[in-house]
Amino acid sequence: MALETPDEVGSPDWWLLTLGRRLRKRRGQLDEWREYYQGRPPLPQGPAKAARAYLDFQRKSRMNFLKLVIDASVHRLLVLGLADSAGQADAPAWRWWQQNRLAARQKSLYRCALSQSVAYVIGGRHPEDRQRPLVTVEHPREGITDTDPATGEVRWALKAWYDDVLKVGKATLADRTTLYHYVSEGRGLGWGASSWSPRPDNPTVQHGFGRVPVVPFECRPEVGEEPVAEFDQVMPIQDRVNLGMLNRMTAERYSAFRPRSVSGHKFEKQRDAEGRVLQDPDTGLPLIVNPFTPDPSSTWATEKTDAKFGEFSQTDLTGYLRAHEADILDLLITSHTPAYYYISQLINISADTVTALDGQHISKVEEHQDTFGESWEDVAELAAAVTGQEWDRTSGEIRWRNPRHLNPAVTADRATKLYSIGYPLEIVAEDMGESPQRIRRITQASAMQALLSAAQPQQPTPQQQPAQAGEAGQETGEQGSGGAAA
Repeated sequence: MALETPDEVGSPDWWLLTLGRRLRKRRGQLDEWREYYQGRPPLPQGPAKAARAYLDFQRKSRMNFLKLVIDASVHRLLVLGLADSAGQADAPAWRWWQQNRLAARQKSLYRCALSQSVAYVIGGRHPEDRQRPLVTVEHPREGITDTDPATGEVRWALKAWYDDVLKVGKATLADRTTLYHYVSEGRGLGWGASSWSPRPDNPTVQHGFGRVPVVPFECRPEVGEEPVAEFDQVMPIQDRVNLGMLNRMTAERYSAFRPRSVSGHKFEKQRDAEGRVLQDPDTGLPLIVNPFTPDPSSTWATEKTDAKFGEFSQTDLTGYLRAHEADILDLLITSHTPAYYYISQLINISADTVTALDGQHISKVEEHQDTFGESWEDVAELAAAVTGQEWDRTSGEIRWRNPRHLNPAVTADRATKLYSIGYPLEIVAEDMGESPQRIRRITQASAMQALLSAAQPQQPTPQQQPAQAGEAGQETGEQGSGGAAA
């Protein structure tokens, strides 16, 4: 059974094919970003013959700096907790966060979003507990969304994948009220009108969330533009680094065993079985019989009395090394990645220097926090809808760890000064980067300690005891004097 309304604009069948074709269209770009992120960009190319002869040699010339660009940001992105409208730790929200292991899985979400331009979080009811939200992280290879241009909210979402066990394609289309399930019997995922059909058992389900249960996490979205991977603009520099590395490795190889030359020797031409001279297919020049094998253990000799042997001069690699370092610095600076990740000459640098080198990178990470924070608020609202509760995104807050690397002594000194001038302990702990849950424990422990201190009887201090003893002696003397007079 094929689709019933594939040509009716706005119908679920029409959206299935529309989003599916968009999903197929962007896979080529996703594959390219993925290959670069995993350190497998196109091999740097030399001469055609060298490319065939030195394929393994070319693979060794690739260096993966783009993963460093991603990890430098991911290492500083960490949600500490969720706060309610009063700024207190939101216990129900933190419970579903922990149940779905998002404290650890959030890192894989950020890596996927930054390296693939977007990642998705899907929310729904847990199959074993209908009152518990199930939150999963999804790859853009299998998911795509369509946004309402008027409100900026997701109005349709599609998740499509191939089930290797059942050997069928599966797709779930979602809008604000309903889930539409489809199956495809063909191998792989085709997006023709006859490729899909509604699932025979329970093709539509009312989810009741009041919103599309898919939340996109986009990498630094631009107005009117599709999001791109974090390293998209520095991919040409990565190719340049790899090509420079190939050139340097080639120079090192021939410098270690320098090419030799011979003059005054007459070479014989190579011929086939019929006596015809063989030619090089690339240059068209006749092939010769070379008795001089370039090998460290070989000895060259000839009967020609006029023959002379020579050796090329040693190659200077200083220029290659300087160009390599310059290319890497260009890559780090353009991608706003701290240069001290690479510069080995920075020894015993001060904290002020690190802060200065971190400036643009911190700004980029804070931009990610703003964008991803809005998405996490959507996820919190979705999880609250699953449990039948409410989570107000206008007053709720996602608490992030401070991306700056601060000296603990400086942080403690600042906190002490803030507390001494009247800042509440809760605000001081938040400024120090504590999670909402830990802030609650700190304030409760502090209040309990203050209560116990107030309830205990105060003991005289060492400074008060001599004074009290003196006063007692003075009173005794006065009484004795009075008795004698009496």
